[in-house]
Amino acid sequence: YRSAINIVEVWQQWRRGRRRFRTADMAEGSEGEKNRTMKRILLIINCLLLAVGTAGGPLVMRLYFLRGGNRVWLSSFLETAGFPFMLLPLAVSYFRRRAAAAAAGTAKPSPVSMKPPLLAASVFIGVLTGLDDYLYAYGVARLPVSTSSLIIATQLGFTALFAFLLVRQKFTSYSVNAVVLLTVGAGVLALHSSGDRPPGESVKAYVMGFVMTVIAAALYGFVLPMVELVYKKTKQPITYSLVMEIQFVMCFSATLFCLIGMIINNDFKVIPREAKTFKHGEVNYYVVLVGSAIIWQAFFLGAIGVIFCASSLFSGILIAVLLPVTEVLAVIFYKEKFQAEKGVSLLLSLWGMVSYFYGEIKHEKKMKKKKNSDMEATEMPELGMIEK
Repeated sequence: YRSAINIVEVWQQWRRGRRRFRTADMAEGSEGEKNRTMKRILLIINCLLLAVGTAGGPLVMRLYFLRGGNRVWLSSFLETAGFPFMLLPLAVSYFRRRAAAAAAGTAKPSPVSMKPPLLAASVFIGVLTGLDDYLYAYGVARLPVSTSSLIIATQLGFTALFAFLLVRQKFTSYSVNAVVLLTVGAGVLALHSSGDRPPGESVKAYVMGFVMTVIAAALYGFVLPMVELVYKKTKQPITYSLVMEIQFVMCFSATLFCLIGMIINNDFKVIPREAKTFKHGEVNYYVVLVGSAIIWQAFFLGAIGVIFCASSLFSGILIAVLLPVTEVLAVIFYKEKFQAEKGVSLLLSLWGMVSYFYGEIKHEKKMKKKKNSDMEATEMPELGMIEK
């Protein structure tokens, strides 16, 4: 009789504990669902920023060169010179954190949350970004936008390689297929690019532009996984506010690198004269420069934001997918040639995009099904023990 009472008491205690556990689990699940929803919203916003930067940045930069500009260091400087615009969202984020800390009765947060190791890593990546900016601007100055955009698509192959080496990125058959298709698409363009040389451009200058653009693609393919590696290795929580701080430091370092190049190249002395001879007028010259800085800032913020919300490989895939859009816009606005090889490259890029996203959808469904089966498996032994 006493044994029966003890068994009943133990069973009741287990039921009460189980209810508390389920209540806590539901609360945790609700919080997790809220975080996932917020991350999806941030991912959509950053994808839009990346789309604007990827499609608009090369067009505005090429406009500068087509209408009389020829300063490569200045163009590379403008790719990250829009970093002061980051101060506004950073200030809003700080005041929100400060208000939350005051409401909770905790210590006032610091305006800068980056620790020295993270700061040093951001500066290093920023310098690499500045070098990549110069290489890319050199290529855009000598190649049509439609050509340079498709060459840049090769960065996806480099991103995949370095993502595997640095952050152990896992591949599915669909992501491998997407990488191969996008890289082959750029290779098809490279094999038949001689007829795309702009009038008045020497063969040597065209080849140099082609080579510089390929190197720029390789270097940026290294930068994206490096950013993801920094996120993984840092010993402080990565929030979107911290991501914006990282972006600010990276762009500041890249801008400083290009500024030194401008000073050595005497660009500041030439800018006033170049503005006067600009085909669209002096005022529009400065409008193009400012617009270029703003659009490129959207690109860089979107790129590292997508890495934060997803992965460096996804960021590289998205950039490669958006490049055909840039190509089509260049054909429309600048009347660039659209040869057969560009059509093949565009088709392969779209095929790669569909392959990647189809694979991601299948993978997400598979992971959700596995998670549900794991939860059922953990509950079944406990129910069996009670029945016993």
